[in-house]
Amino acid sequence: MSITPLMPVYPRCGVRPVRGEHCHLISEDGTRYLDFASGIAVNLLGHSNEHLIGAIQRQAATLMHVSNLYGSPQGERLAQRLVDLTFADTVFFTNSGAEAVECAIKTARAYHQHVGNTDKYELITFRNAFHGRTMATISASNQEKMHHGFLPLLQGFKYVDFDDLEGARAVIGPNTAGFLVEPIQGEGGIRDASEAFLKGLRALCDEHDLVLIFDEVQCGVARTGTLYAYEQYGVTPDVMATAKGIGGGFPMGACLATEKAARGMVIGTHGSTYGGNPLAMAAGEAVLDVVANPEFLAQVTATGERLRGRLEQFIGNYPDLFELVRGRGLMLGVKMKVEPRPFVAHMRDNHQLLAVAAGDMTFRVLPPLVIGDAEIDEFMDKLSAAAASYSVESPAT
Repeated sequence: MSITPLMPVYPRCGVRPVRGEHCHLISEDGTRYLDFASGIAVNLLGHSNEHLIGAIQRQAATLMHVSNLYGSPQGERLAQRLVDLTFADTVFFTNSGAEAVECAIKTARAYHQHVGNTDKYELITFRNAFHGRTMATISASNQEKMHHGFLPLLQGFKYVDFDDLEGARAVIGPNTAGFLVEPIQGEGGIRDASEAFLKGLRALCDEHDLVLIFDEVQCGVARTGTLYAYEQYGVTPDVMATAKGIGGGFPMGACLATEKAARGMVIGTHGSTYGGNPLAMAAGEAVLDVVANPEFLAQVTATGERLRGRLEQFIGNYPDLFELVRGRGLMLGVKMKVEPRPFVAHMRDNHQLLAVAAGDMTFRVLPPLVIGDAEIDEFMDKLSAAAASYSVESPAT
């Protein structure tokens, strides 16, 4: 047998973590890595937060899973907290970000078709987006690398350049149900939408009775310095997908919606075996206990500004390597003048620093939200050493 027991769909590197301590990962050979990837924006409280661990342990000893055929006091509590903290009136819990986006897509279609507008099923999405790996979510993206091997794609999506309001306006037609957009593209290279763009999409939705969906799977849950990034734009979506940091490392996500937008999501239209299980709800509550307060959010903003300032000052030392820094809060990206993946591997393998490559010649800096000055100093020391030892002509890996 030549295939590996783990289906070989990931280009796994040589780092093999077995333990985590705060902002570090420890490999099975004992090597310590500074984790400024956070499981790709997931481990927002680090790797050993006692409050999160305790909540999961207590719930695991009480009740881990029960069917959604029964009442869910745990889900009701967490849903009410999210409703109180956001624009939403109702919440559907999922196990992942892709599932949350799937639910959002179904919600937008059901909004129209519930009242007989059966022609309105298309969502306008934006190039270089990432919405997940299911058939619907890869179809919602124009990225051919994710399409390869899975054609034909699902119908119902049109692609427009990101941040191009006039392009979005131009493709609205009789089949348009709404827009699906990341306020800040993560996989696409930490690219912020402009305020004018998002406000323009909101206005188009109001004018044409369309559904505005925000995908905040990566940029949500305090990552940018507010609980959700939409708050910084002054734009309220109708539906929002959230995941990654919401469980702090435990797999969960959610689709949030206004009462109006959810008018088609009635009994029997959607479901999930594990979505909203008591163990996930305990993790979500513990995360909100920590992040959903002004002091914590202010700390994320201030820490992000310090880290960004250090990065912007640093990259000028290596004009052949780095171009600019972008992002908000602790969702930062460094755009490079060379392919970033070899440099990310160089940082990892030679300087025990973990970051994440992205599109648009960028690597992402996504540390746990609980970092302090000591972790920033360590990050900058490792990054500086990596840049100094990196050869553009013949990169070390």
